[in-house]
Order: sequence, then C-alpha cells, then structure tokens
Amino acid sequence: MIRVTDVIKRYSSEVAIGPVDLAIEPGGIIALVGPNGAGKSTLLTMMGRLLGMDGGSISIAGHDVARTPSRELATIVSILRQENHFITRLTVRQLVGFGRFPYSQGRLTPADEQIIDRAISFLDLTGLEGRYLDELSGGQRQRAYVAMVLAQDTEYVLLDEPLNNLDMRHSVAMMRHLHDAAHTLGRTIVIVLHDINFACQYADRLCAMKDGRVVAFGTPEEIMTSEVLTDVFETTVEVIDGPRGRLAVYY
Repeated sequence: MIRVTDVIKRYSSEVAIGPVDLAIEPGGIIALVGPNGAGKSTLLTMMGRLLGMDGGSISIAGHDVARTPSRELATIVSILRQENHFITRLTVRQLVGFGRFPYSQGRLTPADEQIIDRAISFLDLTGLEGRYLDELSGGQRQRAYVAMVLAQDTEYVLLDEPLNNLDMRHSVAMMRHLHDAAHTLGRTIVIVLHDINFACQYADRLCAMKDGRVVAFGTPEEIMTSEVLTDVFETTVEVIDGPRGRLAVYY
C-alpha cells in the first residue's frame, strides 16, 4: 500500500501542504481531485521522490520513499510529471525503451523488447513507434510518455495530469487504457485529474484535496455528492444521475 504519514511541504510561512495522512490500498485507480493549488501535484511528486518533504514520511509497498536506493525504488514505483522535457531526435520506441532502464541499464534484452512492444501497443502507438518526438502532436507525445511509464513495469504508477494536450477522443481512450492497466495488469495507479466527471467514471477511489490537505477520501459514490463537491471546489455543484453514473454540473 501507499502510506502517507504527517507529510508537510513548506513553500513559505503562509503557503504549505499538509499535514497529510493517507492510506491507499493496492489495486485500481485512485484520482486526486480538487481546485488549483490544492496540493495534488505536490503530493504526487513527493510520493515519487521528485520533491523532498519537510516533515513526515511516505512508504510504498513497505519501502521508505526517502531512503530506498533510487534503482530499487524505480522497480517499485514509476512517475510521470506534468512537464516533460523531450529530446526531439528520439523516436517513440527509444523513449518507451527508457522505461526499461532500471532493469537493463541501457542493454535491452528480448524480454525488455517484448515489454516495450506491449506498452506501445497498449497506447495504440504501433504505427508511430519509428517517428521522432518532434514529429508528433502534443497528445501523441503524451501517450508516448505514458507508454514509457507503463514499460517501467512497476506495481505502482503515478501520473500527473496525463490528459494534458489530449482531445476528447484520446482522453477517453487514455482513461480506458489506464483502467485496463489497473484491472488487467494489476497496477495501482494514482492520477491527478481536473475533470471530476472523468474521475468519477474511471477511478475506483477519489481523494479530494483542498488548501493542502485531504478533505475527503472514498468511492465515487461517497465523494460525488453536491455537498462534498461544493465544499471542495467552493462553487455550486449539482450532482445528477447520468446514463453511465453520476455527473457533476457546475456551469
């Protein structure tokens, strides 16, 4: 499981995240939701050790994130940040191949190549695998980065707004791919999402954050209520029963 205990991140005397306490059982998709500045991305990047903590501890599958050697941690948890700085003369397949580095140290085996093939196919990138990243649209690049993370083949996957740059069709396809990865491949995927309706439709649990703290955690049925969402987002939200589940109406 992922266990977050008394975690604090201070940016100034007036701006801080936490203390955050959270226990995420393994399996399925867990969506971090909430307004801008709530601390979702900060919490996610601390889970992935891309940002240090000023207090508290985080453990993933029993491993202390702050103390586990990087190479060992990279076989347990993988992370995709919002900001991806890509090398333009890298092909999709080369990028996805970087996901195998913790295991191969750059010397890909036939088994590695099979995992790369699977990740490329999973994200519907087979026809693009020979293209360079600067020849792709923003959405295609985003899918390639998610494929790289899946190729890392970790039990725990952290994704910060993976729907960035994706249109409606590819956003739906991406969430279906991630749902399949969680439930078919047995991954635990923690994902930052801005669209509460996408979160309700595809996530197994929702973690609502506000002002740097977790204010609600539970199933979509428990979190997707007018009272909870109106409080979290500080705007009037009406929750209605749609054809495929609950929908938040806020416009």
